[in-house]
Amino acid sequence: MPLSNPSSVTVTPATASTATPTSVTAATTNTQLLALNTNRKGATVWNNSTAQLYLELGGTASATVYTAKLEAGGYYEVPFGYTGAIAGLWTAANGNALVRELT
Repeated sequence: MPLSNPSSVTVTPATASTATPTSVTAATTNTQLLALNTNRKGATVWNNSTAQLYLELGGTASATVYTAKLEAGGYYEVPFGYTGAIAGLWTAANGNALVRELT
């Protein structure tokens, strides 16, 4: 018996027309990198520091609770569709995070 699936699905990819750059100074305490933004289509974070950056989506970043750990020079692309706040915490306060929010 052949398989049949007459239904069609149309997928419209998210597109962004603006990339807003932000530089966030490294700190050894929880620091907001991006605020909640329901218009966000995507975001990128580059750890422009010699220290590690603990990155947390939607909460408080710490050395034990984090979404991603970026080494010096590390890069992270925020998952598709995530519009919540993003926080970070460095192991030493030097350098910064170069953040781009796509809307």
